[in-house]
Amino acid sequence: MSSVPSRPNFLLFITDQHRADYLGCYGHPVLRTPNIDSIAARGMAFDRFHVASPVCMPNRSSLMTGRMPSLHGVRSNGIPLSMDAVTFVELLSDAGYRTALIGKSHLQNFTPHAPIIKRPEPRPGFHEPSPPLRQALRNDLHEPQYEQETPQYWQTEGARVRTPFYGFEHVTLVRAHGDEPGGDYDRWLDARDPNARNLLGPKNSLPHDYVCPQAYRTAIPEELYATAFLGEQACDWLGEADPNAPFFLMVSFPDPHHPFNPPGKYWDMYKPEQFPVPEAFTRNDWEPPALVRNIFADRESGKANLTGMNTIGVSAREAQEARALTCGMIACVDDAIGRVLAALDRSGRREDTVVIFTSDHGDHLGDHRLMLKGAEQYQSIVRVPFIWSDPKGPNGARRTDALASTMDISATVLERAKVEPYSGIQARSFLPVIERGETVRDSVFIQYDHQAPNPGTNEPARVHSLIDDRYRLSVFHGTGWGELYDLQNDPGEFDNLWDDPAHAVVRARMAERLLLTEIEHVDRVPLPTRRA
Repeated sequence: MSSVPSRPNFLLFITDQHRADYLGCYGHPVLRTPNIDSIAARGMAFDRFHVASPVCMPNRSSLMTGRMPSLHGVRSNGIPLSMDAVTFVELLSDAGYRTALIGKSHLQNFTPHAPIIKRPEPRPGFHEPSPPLRQALRNDLHEPQYEQETPQYWQTEGARVRTPFYGFEHVTLVRAHGDEPGGDYDRWLDARDPNARNLLGPKNSLPHDYVCPQAYRTAIPEELYATAFLGEQACDWLGEADPNAPFFLMVSFPDPHHPFNPPGKYWDMYKPEQFPVPEAFTRNDWEPPALVRNIFADRESGKANLTGMNTIGVSAREAQEARALTCGMIACVDDAIGRVLAALDRSGRREDTVVIFTSDHGDHLGDHRLMLKGAEQYQSIVRVPFIWSDPKGPNGARRTDALASTMDISATVLERAKVEPYSGIQARSFLPVIERGETVRDSVFIQYDHQAPNPGTNEPARVHSLIDDRYRLSVFHGTGWGELYDLQNDPGEFDNLWDDPAHAVVRARMAERLLLTEIEHVDRVPLPTRRA
């Protein structure tokens, strides 16, 4: 299909583990992000934008498909997105767009670790089905095409992502975090400095006095750090893009995800002492819910995995250090975004390009005396920044408190590009919010699933949440736990109203709405082929 001149280009910046309030334009009192703020100065910032799932693979898959994790199948980290899933990027490509991903994908597994959840051994005397028949749906997720983000794949000489890759015609990949992100970065680094790999990783890090888990001072200079690499690659792609075809470019930074290791000047750009002790450390009236108490107990007993990916309890000092280092990483990303925006200006296509900024989920960063992310559904991990800057929109900065979800990005881009969505998409375009101030959602639905048990239980973590204009309701499977927070009167989410008799009617109303939302999100594809 030929391109249509009225269709805009799209430049989507996405960061990793970046909560909503850690930007200058979102009111952070210390952090300065002039380049991201410049996007907001020309567009609309969403103050109540939420993830479909507060963890990487499920939420990134919801972004790509416009569907909830329970439908696209990536319910938790550890499940690759099936290439049978249609993505909105494929529809853009089908409509004549040039499509590119530069940075982190995480639509496939990027560790070699065996799964926690496995099929049980067959019972004595029972026949074990043949491999293709052991799951309710046949799949090919063990095939080589789903190994393109693993370290083993990138150890192969000349490894490249095979395209098209979920709709992207061009892919420059980094496949992990910190200063050892792998993928195409390794080849670039070797070309820049054949000895630079001797500077990578915690074993080669510089001395420092921080005590925060997963904080180390990388020896790699800022100009050779992954953020600089991705900014450079995005600039190059924009400089070479076909001027006669519209484009969709996703620039996906793996920071500020832990480990906390901003390079060069960014390490001490911000000091821990600049950040106040989080409120949870100064409140004597807070009764932590069961899950949080169990996380604290794991840390106090020495059972917490301080080198892992899941939520851990932290001290006030650790929280302040994590906040300072996170701000350093964000400042580094902001500078790279500034270079990409300058390249967009040089290309002469700024006035035809919608510029978007968001993140895949947040980080507690000391709120509720927690760090990283997990089954806790606090705003610190489920609410992320979202900025939409459209050259055809009103001039100047605008804000909205309209509810929206990561998965809605797909439907909105498609509508702005004048491309019909596929049947079965659950996303809603928020162009009516941007263009006319209309409401498109009265609530957002969030699903969390994890292979590992909730701390203190033998029950795998499964949580469904509903957030409306005032309340957040979360229901935990198999534990008897529930949470209800009044986000208007208790924005810090310290007073769990689940068992409060005065809020029984609110709990019942929210539970009914969650049930109706669950029904709404049952799959409606494949479409019928006959009446009966």
